[in-house]
Amino acid sequence: MKGNVNVTEGALAAILGLAAHEVPGVVGMSPAGIRESISRILGRAEASEGVVVKPDPAAPGKYQADLYVVVAFGARIPAVVDSIGERVSWAAKSLAGVELSTVRVHVVGVSRG
Repeated sequence: MKGNVNVTEGALAAILGLAAHEVPGVVGMSPAGIRESISRILGRAEASEGVVVKPDPAAPGKYQADLYVVVAFGARIPAVVDSIGERVSWAAKSLAGVELSTVRVHVVGVSRG
């Protein structure tokens, strides 16, 4: 079967969020903005929570991803961040057919998880 497959930014964000959760040392994701904070207060957590995906204006056809994560106390943060970058880049390419030009991981908290 030939044709085009379009993956929405929301679906891509969910894929990246789930991939980040698989990395050892990641306790959870943090809301990336006020809308996500309100959703969390209302009890509506989503797989895309803590992930912001947008097209890269400098690289047509590629996306930029920002992930807001909470890591486990005692985890080596640089190693966890590197693993997240590798895992989400792999997931974007192999599961969604999308290339990420930039992956920024923001460690916003540490938890005994």
